[in-house]
Amino acid sequence: VIGVVIGKTDVRSFPDRKNIGSERYTFSFTIRDSPTYFINVQSWGREEYIRSLSESFRVGDCVTIENPLIQSKEAEREEKFNPVTPSCYKLLLSENHSVVKTSSCYEADTRLLSLLHLPVKDPQDYYSLGDIVANGQSLNGRILNVLAAVMSVSQ
Repeated sequence: VIGVVIGKTDVRSFPDRKNIGSERYTFSFTIRDSPTYFINVQSWGREEYIRSLSESFRVGDCVTIENPLIQSKEAEREEKFNPVTPSCYKLLLSENHSVVKTSSCYEADTRLLSLLHLPVKDPQDYYSLGDIVANGQSLNGRILNVLAAVMSVSQ
């Protein structure tokens, strides 16, 4: 699979249920290869492997993923912590079998660069900041998708 990384989480650790007293490490990222299709990728393993893999690329890089395991996603649980994707699957990386290679998007495919700026939600599923200001009371307590642009950044 070749795609551009459009999102990435930090490395986290959890107690290993199989080896009491040790920890397993994980991080996930989302790749996109077309305007319509993107998928979440998750990796679990030893701290050295996970940290090294996580540091090998960043959002905006193009990656080639070889030999991932394809798994059905548990929509309710997984979409709490990852972007909602149009696929009912996720990719799982294994330290022993999978390889992630980074390359310039210009080398891979210049069309991938344009995918970096496309929203991952349906354009009809957003509220503008004006809608929120005007209808704030009726939206109280609801979870919303917001589409906005950053005008400036300062201290």
